[in-house]
Amino acid sequence: MDSAGQDINLNSPNKGMLSDFLTDVPVDPGVAARTPAVEGLSEAEEEELRAELVKVEEEIVTLRQVLAAKERHCGELKRRLGLSTFDGLKQNLSKSWHDMQVSNAYVKTSEKLGEWNEKVTQSDLYKKTQETLSQAGQKTSAALSTVSSAISRKLGDMRNSATFKSFEDRVGTIKSKVVGGKENGSDNLPSPTGSGDQPLPDHSPF
Repeated sequence: MDSAGQDINLNSPNKGMLSDFLTDVPVDPGVAARTPAVEGLSEAEEEELRAELVKVEEEIVTLRQVLAAKERHCGELKRRLGLSTFDGLKQNLSKSWHDMQVSNAYVKTSEKLGEWNEKVTQSDLYKKTQETLSQAGQKTSAALSTVSSAISRKLGDMRNSATFKSFEDRVGTIKSKVVGGKENGSDNLPSPTGSGDQPLPDHSPF
């Protein structure tokens, strides 16, 4: 048996020499980082896919750099035009809202809500509720009209009553005397203790 086979033996006094020998062997980083090939892919196909992956990653980096340069140029143009950040935000929100409105999810949701609304408005429960509310509104209007008519009729009856007419006549008489007194002088005002210049009756018990 050769020395290499003897070193593999765990009971050999030189069992550490093999590991020391292997640590001195240079390892290719590319080979160490390479994952096993996917089942079903040949080595050539794997190499082709890896090359394409590297190319795509490089294109992504390039596009990010181009996008950053375009954003800087856009900001410079806005600054020269006097457009504020708020204007840009408003434009972005408007564009986002427009994009959302034309999106398939928004259109489908709007159509679905329209179908639900149509089903609800055409349902028997909705129609009965609407009829009940309409009848309640009509009854409320009729009740208010009845109350208004009753109040008007009550006021009319009150004005036609003898008490109200007597009070109205008294007010008219006092008004005419006050107006006549102002025209002819204040001496013709009715005396609170009697009419004319008649002296007050003597009610003295003595």
